[in-house]
This record gives sequence, C-alpha cells and structure tokens, in this order.
Amino acid sequence: MKVLVIGGGGREHAIVHKLSQSPKVDKIYCAPGNAGIGLLAECVDIKVGDIEKLKEFAIKNDIDLTVVGPEMPLVQGIVDEFEKAGLKIFGPNKSAAAVEGSKYFTKQLLSKYNIPTGRFKAFDKYQEVLKFLKETWYPVVMKADGLAQGKGVFIVKDFIEAKEALDLMMKKRIFGASGDIVIIEEMLFGKEASVFAFTDGENILPMVSAMDYKKVYEGDKGPNTGGMGSIAPNPYLEEETLEEVMESILKPMVKALQKEGIVYKGVLYAGLMLTKEGPKVLEFNARFGDPETQVVLPLLKTDLIDIMEATIEGKLDKIQIEWEDKKAVCAVAVSNGYPGEYQTGFEITGLEKVKEAFVYHAGTSLKDGKITTSGGRVLAVTSIGDSYEEAREKVYREIKKIRFEGMYYRKDIALVSQV
Repeated sequence: MKVLVIGGGGREHAIVHKLSQSPKVDKIYCAPGNAGIGLLAECVDIKVGDIEKLKEFAIKNDIDLTVVGPEMPLVQGIVDEFEKAGLKIFGPNKSAAAVEGSKYFTKQLLSKYNIPTGRFKAFDKYQEVLKFLKETWYPVVMKADGLAQGKGVFIVKDFIEAKEALDLMMKKRIFGASGDIVIIEEMLFGKEASVFAFTDGENILPMVSAMDYKKVYEGDKGPNTGGMGSIAPNPYLEEETLEEVMESILKPMVKALQKEGIVYKGVLYAGLMLTKEGPKVLEFNARFGDPETQVVLPLLKTDLIDIMEATIEGKLDKIQIEWEDKKAVCAVAVSNGYPGEYQTGFEITGLEKVKEAFVYHAGTSLKDGKITTSGGRVLAVTSIGDSYEEAREKVYREIKKIRFEGMYYRKDIALVSQV
C-alpha cells in the first residue's frame, strides 16, 4: 500500500520510520518531510496547511492511507475534506480536534462531565481579565485559547508577570486570534506525564507512557520549549495510576465527546499532572506528541498500519497491542538561541558515525548534497536499553559524534536521580 504522512518534524520522522517497518507498506510519501525523512520516504513540497493540494496529491497518487502528524491541519478540518473525497485518513475530524484547537472548549467539557482538572476562568475582554488578575491567587497559569505552537502557556507568580503575559496575548497579539480568549487556571503541583491512546470513538488502547523535558536548560531551568528530550515509559506513572487515568480521564473524555455528538478517531493525547489527589488534566492534544513519539513508537511491536486501520474502521477491540519490555531515552539537539532567535543553514556532520541510536530529524534540510540545520529543534537521538541508564549511556555516547555550529542539548535526560 501507498502511505502519505503529513508533516516535517521529528514526530513525523518517527511515524515514517515505524511505518517503513510494516510489510504492508510499499511506498511512503511525506509532505513536506525533511532531510532524514527523505532517506525513508519521497518528500513532497506541499505545506501542511494546504489541504486542497494535499487532497489532490492523495487522489492523483492513489494513496491508500494518509497519516496526519501536526495539529494545525487537523484543527483546520483536513480529515473532513479527505473523507468527503473518499480517502482513508488517520486523525480526528475538525469537531473532535477542537480538544486541542480550543482550550476553552476542552475546559468546559471537562467541567461539564466532572473529569479531573484544575479550576479555571475564561475571558474575552482585556479589562475583565485585568480585574480578575488583580484579585486572584498566585501562582496561576495563563493560556491562549487556540493553537500557539506550544508557546501559549504562561506560569505567572504575581500580578506584574500576569499583566505582561496578558499584554502579549491581548494587546500585542503575539498568537493572533488564538489569544482572543484567555484562560486563567489554578496551578497544579506534582509530576507531569504524557499518556497517548488510540481510540476509534468507542474503544481505547493506551500506549506506553512517556515523560517530556520541557525546559531548555539542565535542572528544568529556563524557558519552555517544544521538548528537549523524553523517556518511556514514564517512571512516575505506575500501572495502577495508568488504570486510574483510563477510568477517570480517557474513558470519560471519549464518552463526553460522544454525548456531544462527536466521534473521536485517532490519537488522544492527555497531558497530565500527577497530583496528591490523583491525576488531573492539564491539556488534551489531538495527535502524537513531540518528542514523546520518538520514544513511544520505537517500543511498539505491533504493526502500526494494523492499529491505524482498525482505528479508522472502528475495530480497535479486535487489536491487541504489544510493546517491548524495554526503556527508551531521547535527547534533542537544538540550534544556539532556541527557543528564542537562532540561525540556521549550518552543516550537520557525524550522522553516519551513529551506530547505537536512531537519529530522528526535526529541523533539517538537504542543501547541495549536505544536510543542514533548518529549525530550532534540529534532531533527536533515541536509544533503547534494558534500563534507563543503559539507554541514556548510548544516547550521550552517540550524540557526541554529531556536530553543527551552535549545537546544544541537555545533558541530564534520564538521570538516575530522576528515574
């Protein structure tokens, strides 16, 4: 079969890599792809938001299955458009993708159906938010309602910081229309966890849990990023806690969507805080996470094609997913200055020397036969081992072989003291 993967980051490279292992797959296309993906798939120069061109390509090339990586096309309704054209596509439709597209929609849903989450207030007028911020408790979490490339969340410890964040969202409009509604949430404390699950709108099959390292510097210091590394499974998410997540969060969420007339098919990604009162929802995403996918999918033994087709066809109850009983560790190499301003276009060397890890490309391009940097997060190095320590040692031994100007990576991913 012929498969089209939409996206061009490390997550999509992980998806393409796993799909390439399926005996059912003859040909993979990726739009737009990157230099690493190009070694496994034919890259197509179509932007992820150009739904019409992507649909035309899928029809013209007799694509049997399209897999959507990033959130933007899902929120824009790519699944609805493909299905109207009779094309098979993996991912939630537009109304279901609202769980990520609108934090306000999701918080209302969680509140309505008593799914554990932090208390919140939502505002669409600047002066009303300002008044609330003068009277509220601190610290609080401030969020832009819509998509903001993972940067629309501010943890503020006093009114001064809160006003600065509010001005960025509602006056300077750094997130555009995504900041038209601002959500203020109580701060939750505990360990964060990411739980992905496949769901066909009725059945739910959880994946191996993961833990993401969001801060740019060691010791979880500095600004938030899209993710500086990850490990799987999450050492803080025990089996009984995962069962609690299934019973109190994932199953009720799928049922809540059903009651609202929404059938959710695809990956449901719960960002959680493991609090003293139990797991609570920080956010939901409508797709695989990044860089968590780079540690979750390498542990998957079952054919990903079988799982995706069963999800689309509403037959997940017929599938039993098997996982490697191992640990996966991933460290992300970024451009100097990330998550702020950074330069690109630097040659990446040493990739061919990496033997005990897989390198997932995120921000890379092929230029005059050379692989160069083209983004903030450049690549992710992932290894598997019988222990976190073994996998971690492989990752850091291998990542040292790679070079590009200004290359930076955290050196504390999966430290024994953390796991």
